[in-house]
Amino acid sequence: MLARELRTETGSVFVQISDENLHTVRNLLDEVFGVDNFVRVIAFRKTGAQPSEIPAANYDFIIWYAKNLDQIATNKIYTPKTESGSFVGQRLFVEDTDYRRRPATKEELASFPSVDGLKFYRTKAAQGAGDSGNTEPLFVTGKKVEPGERKHWSTTPSGMEKLKKANRLALAGKTAEFVWFFDDFAWSSFGTIWNDTVRSGFGDPQRYVVETNALVVERCMLMTTLPGDLVLDPTCGSGTTAFVAEKWGRRWITCDTSRVAITLAKQRLMTASFDYYALRYPHEGLGGGFDYETVPYIKLESIANNPDIDTIHDEDHPKIAAALADLNAALGAAPPKPLKPAQGARKGKPVDFAKGDTLHEWEVPFDWPTDGYGKSLWPETARAPFDAFHTARQAMQRRMDQSIADHAEQETLYDKPRIDKNKLRITGPFSIEAVPAPTVLSLDERIPPQEADETVARSGETSRQTMWRDELLKTGVRGKGGAMLRFAEFETLPGLRHIHASGSVAETGERAVVSFGPEHAALEQRQVEMALTEAETLRPSPKFILFCAFTFDPEAAKDIDEVNWPGVTLLKAQMNTDLLTEDLRRKRASNESFWLMGQPDVDLRKRDDGLWEVEVNGFDYFDPKKGDLVSGGKKQIAMWSLDVDYDNRSLMPHQMFFPMADAKGGWNRLRKAVRAELDEELLEQFHGTTSLPFEAGDHGRIAVKIVDDRGIESLKIMSIKD
Repeated sequence: MLARELRTETGSVFVQISDENLHTVRNLLDEVFGVDNFVRVIAFRKTGAQPSEIPAANYDFIIWYAKNLDQIATNKIYTPKTESGSFVGQRLFVEDTDYRRRPATKEELASFPSVDGLKFYRTKAAQGAGDSGNTEPLFVTGKKVEPGERKHWSTTPSGMEKLKKANRLALAGKTAEFVWFFDDFAWSSFGTIWNDTVRSGFGDPQRYVVETNALVVERCMLMTTLPGDLVLDPTCGSGTTAFVAEKWGRRWITCDTSRVAITLAKQRLMTASFDYYALRYPHEGLGGGFDYETVPYIKLESIANNPDIDTIHDEDHPKIAAALADLNAALGAAPPKPLKPAQGARKGKPVDFAKGDTLHEWEVPFDWPTDGYGKSLWPETARAPFDAFHTARQAMQRRMDQSIADHAEQETLYDKPRIDKNKLRITGPFSIEAVPAPTVLSLDERIPPQEADETVARSGETSRQTMWRDELLKTGVRGKGGAMLRFAEFETLPGLRHIHASGSVAETGERAVVSFGPEHAALEQRQVEMALTEAETLRPSPKFILFCAFTFDPEAAKDIDEVNWPGVTLLKAQMNTDLLTEDLRRKRASNESFWLMGQPDVDLRKRDDGLWEVEVNGFDYFDPKKGDLVSGGKKQIAMWSLDVDYDNRSLMPHQMFFPMADAKGGWNRLRKAVRAELDEELLEQFHGTTSLPFEAGDHGRIAVKIVDDRGIESLKIMSIKD
């Protein structure tokens, strides 16, 4: 419903789903977007055929709806006909360089569409349904043809005459059809079945089970948007939509509940490089669009409306008529044996020159008549007018074909903008924003007060915390290197609002208390303060205070890391977002629902030149076996970023580092693409754990965000003091 309101009136929405829930999602989308705004269901191939007793599910589906179908913006995307198979199974003909036509042989079909000296074509209907248009009879190669019962010709009488003059009509029983060459438009628009989307194993790796192939996202985007348009993907995943949008010059917004997904997308975007597409109107910027490749699209209408056809015919046909008259005169003066024409109204019937019969244009043979041994069957006096006839006929046809090509409509290939080889493009500036800290009440909490009964204890917030407590007891907390912190039991403590469970560590029996963050917001600094206040009242005092949250407010995380309470260890645990989808999550003890978060170990120092620099030493992790904090070192730092002027609201990564990146990852991807453009020494430094020198900002604070090899994030905020 939110996506419906956010879209422009010309916008579209695409939802990917498997065949398992296709019908359910269709019903839901009908209700949200309206039945009248359904566009198409597109099936795209995801795997090859797999032997099984039950047919394999080789396709996934994309359901396409418009905001307003009457105003939807679309672009046709084409694929070469040789790849689409649009001519497969059709009856094909060929035309040679002399313009003679015949059915294609099996050998020629096997080499389609490239056979030297031959042009492939098929015939298409030249009629439309209904008899309200042009129904006048037409003579084609001497035979009277009509559009057919309750049909009309596809163009006007003068248009049909132009088609005939251009040699673009062929007899088809009692009617005529349009001669349509493969080269008239060697492209085919995509339908609703895409078979070219199977992952080959050598392209972009699939990071999630439900991750969409980039080619599929690309095609949907190109079909419905233009450069500068805004694309929203509310399920970021690995950032495929943002990556594709960046590649094709679209603005984008994406979001996700998982920090791991956002981190993955950030790295993918920041280390990507793209072709630079030439702008159609450089002074207008991206809004002017790209300079796309175009291809001619010859249609029946463009030939019927071609203003040059009649002119060319008037100028060149008299030469053909004169040569034909001379040819008939020579054949009449020395009549050869009767000739049976290969086409036209008199096809197969003898033309007897001795009786005064004459040839029509379409009846003149393409080759000089001989017997089976090379002996001429026609008088030599007919040789010169015979050659003159074909020379004039071919010359007029060449002019006709050139004029048809010159007046053809130009079709834009929206997936083929012209590439400027002298430039390379990288990802433009983008910002990363988090959900504001204020708590959002869930629907459960907005239910009016009810009379107390046995179910009240398991409703709303209490119910969720009970579920999380049970999950924590069952799965424990996963630490570094697979170490687990497990608990023997949990109980609730009456009268406490911010300590939600009390129990003991399974191995040592030491007391541990738990404070859960909210479901729909970050765990705030105030909750940390109140939980610590409540913990101080407990007897015996807890050995561990565990804060569990889906996301931590930076100041709250800072307090947890820095509070010094003798004999008490404060820990942070990242909660898996699967806990928000209890009905979809497998209920098993091996779930990794809680992850211990490390405390960033960061040094901030002032240099001799007055600038500042930061060195990241890694994380200090809690080791459940030793029962104490141990240094994790620098080897587990997957990525870290530095905001040199943190405003306490949003993190602006002025510097970004990928210490664990291999030769194909991180900044190395960019270095390989733009080796001549970038400072090799500087890029090498971006793989380290020491920042570039920087000046102190106006806010007097820095923020260092560190992501470990598990994808767990931690934030360290530090004040700059001279």
